[in-house]
Amino acid sequence: MCANTSKSGNINQHRPMNRHLLIILITVVLASSSRVLASDSTTVHESIPDSSAVQKKPNFFTKILNYFSDSNKEHTNKKFDFSIIGGPHYSSDTQFGIGLVAAGLYRQNRADTLIQPSNVSLYGDISTVGFYLIGIRGTHIFPSDRFRINYKLFFYSFPTYFWGIGYRNGRDNEDKTSYKRLQSQAKVDFLVQLAPSLFIGPTASFQYIDAKQVPNEHRELWQGQDLHTTNVSMGLQLTYDTRDVMSNAYSGMFISAEQQFYPRFLGNKQYNFSSTELTANGYTTLWRGGVLATQLHARFTYGHTPWGMLSTLGGSESMRGYYEGRYRDMNAIDATVELRQNVYRRSGIALWVGAGNVFSSHSPFSWSHTLPNYGIGYRWEFKHRVNVRLDYGFGLHTSAFVFSINEAF
Repeated sequence: MCANTSKSGNINQHRPMNRHLLIILITVVLASSSRVLASDSTTVHESIPDSSAVQKKPNFFTKILNYFSDSNKEHTNKKFDFSIIGGPHYSSDTQFGIGLVAAGLYRQNRADTLIQPSNVSLYGDISTVGFYLIGIRGTHIFPSDRFRINYKLFFYSFPTYFWGIGYRNGRDNEDKTSYKRLQSQAKVDFLVQLAPSLFIGPTASFQYIDAKQVPNEHRELWQGQDLHTTNVSMGLQLTYDTRDVMSNAYSGMFISAEQQFYPRFLGNKQYNFSSTELTANGYTTLWRGGVLATQLHARFTYGHTPWGMLSTLGGSESMRGYYEGRYRDMNAIDATVELRQNVYRRSGIALWVGAGNVFSSHSPFSWSHTLPNYGIGYRWEFKHRVNVRLDYGFGLHTSAFVFSINEAF
């Protein structure tokens, strides 16, 4: 769990993989299976009375196993189905740390089971290098899916790296410099249903980004830009969504176009610019337990875009394996094809291949600058249709683990 910024400069709450948590998850899965076998064995012999049998209270470990064994079952009788998972983790970026993710599912109208449930996730993390993060995100769906509210709010502090702006700076590891990044973000989308599966509505965001402890000898990597900026935007989002479940789709598609404006009258005195973000996802069930997921994503910025709001590649949602922010420029395009396969009970795997490119108006798109991406991941169904994922991604002279909740797209 860790700290990554998202494709549009937003944080993504989950970063390189949790090795210890992987062991914990595997232990839970195996132990859960053992409980099922033990239960079956007890059923066979339950007809034989045993006067010496004494009802024992479950110990702490058994309670934990029971909790995770039932966490992926649908609890339609609950107004709010809420579960928590967390543990220690390690990565080359954040070193040792402790992370926590809490996920909840609910319906405003519990009788309307044809509409997928609303979801909310709270997350937090802290590590030995001084990284810490706290945030919340989710989607609230109104009755009959007439309205939707998407929201995210977070703050984090992260000792990280900066390579500069543009493809060539990203490839050059000699100028890589460390600095401390502070970032706060709040974003809200209010969508109204125009037609079945078609939504439109306003969106607004606030971003505060501050680069601290920048070495003087590497200050030129920021190309004279201010190290701290405040960016406020308003815009419009158009979405077509036929996914069966947002957090883990087996079928359908998701198409989104979002236009954001950062004008001076909203307080963007240092930098005024705009951005366009396009996303097209498709999901097809190939066979039992097998889903093919595809994504095409692009983000373009116009005007005087500050370094912290440039388009980037990498992180936990796309181009997994690349350090997010290493490749950044005014424009970015990436594509991914992923096969997701359930293997046994609540466990599954994922295989993906992809590619991405960053460029600007001064350095147009070039096929020779296309970055490859591929990887493999483990899936464990934490809640019904909500997966915990452990991904290991590879890129050009780079690789990284990612621990996260929900699928990458």
